[in-house]
Amino acid sequence: MDAPYTLPFDRFWAWLTDHPNCIVRAGTPEAVLYDDDDLHWVFGVEDDRTLLVQALRGKRLVGELLVERDQVAYVEAVPQDQADEHVFELISETEADRFAAFFFVLSHGFDPEGTPTRPRVH
Repeated sequence: MDAPYTLPFDRFWAWLTDHPNCIVRAGTPEAVLYDDDDLHWVFGVEDDRTLLVQALRGKRLVGELLVERDQVAYVEAVPQDQADEHVFELISETEADRFAAFFFVLSHGFDPEGTPTRPRVH
């Protein structure tokens, strides 16, 4: 099990958008989108503040996350018991509170070179 570490949000997001086929699941404390063989993940930008993560089956939208840039202070990689699941929590902070507003579980850990260590093929 690796020790937890943090990443700047912009660096993580740029890396994540290069690894859509590596996402196992993504979500918030209230909802989770699970990957499946016939789904694909698409990233987009709604406006200057809002980033989109969509799970699509063909051209049909199955689920969507709207990530508000202003809500994310940094990303924390959290150690897991399973070697093939790497959890990244998008942390939101206020003066009174700190919580994971969003999370992404990938089939491999963060690679600063940008190359997946275990690519997944759909």
